[in-house]
Amino acid sequence: MDPEKAKDKGSFRNYEAGPLLDRVFATYKLMHTYQTVDFVRKKHIQFGGFSYKKMTVLEAVDMLDELVDESDPDVDFPNSYHAFQTAEGIRKAHPDKDWFHLVGLLHDLGKVLVLAGEPQWAVVGDTFPVGCQPQASVVFRESTFQDNPDLQDPRYSTELGMYQPHCGLENVLMSWGHDEYMYQVMKFNKFALPPEAFYMIRFHSFYPWHTGGDYRQLCSELDLAMLPWVQEFSKFDLYTKCPELPDVATLRPYYQGLIDKYCPGVLSW
Repeated sequence: MDPEKAKDKGSFRNYEAGPLLDRVFATYKLMHTYQTVDFVRKKHIQFGGFSYKKMTVLEAVDMLDELVDESDPDVDFPNSYHAFQTAEGIRKAHPDKDWFHLVGLLHDLGKVLVLAGEPQWAVVGDTFPVGCQPQASVVFRESTFQDNPDLQDPRYSTELGMYQPHCGLENVLMSWGHDEYMYQVMKFNKFALPPEAFYMIRFHSFYPWHTGGDYRQLCSELDLAMLPWVQEFSKFDLYTKCPELPDVATLRPYYQGLIDKYCPGVLSW
């Protein structure tokens, strides 16, 4: 559970070899073909009314029992376990920040979109800005974007594309997926969490930024100030993945207490 003691950090996020690679590549090929400015804007409208479902946080966690993330080269077990693994890793390292523990539990709940019938390429995987040229550290960049129509559009095919320099990530249209959806759910339902929590949820899959070091030309001073928080979260998201699954029944009462404190009751999704 301790990310500092992960056996071999180089073995995580291996996109060159491994038993799940074909599945992972196929997901990213679809994502990098169909995630366009127009597609993302339509998804914001489709899910922006929060009329999909009424449920509590733990009911959403339970839904993830049905989901195995097809973009993840590291795990082949249900996403609900990963939520508790991440939360418990954070709890051990940051015992004084209970809101941070809850972020670990919440961070992937936007993946319930798959169970609403959305294809995995529109829900899971690394995110990237649409409306500008994909940068070097985007996964499979050289082999998956050939059929994306935005890259044939002069408005969207330069390094800045449709954006102004240092406009701030809050003004950037990210590829649609579980990060942005969950961030919007949190805002709509008025989660009583600090700004860092919202930021971590919204950008935890933006690996080309927080790990690859790309897209700095779009960042504001606020983005750079928040970056260390996203990077700290990312350690636990990645390095707490292990085949020893947590005893969820013993953990639920603690996390129910945090939910009651920060995001109680039945929520609109």
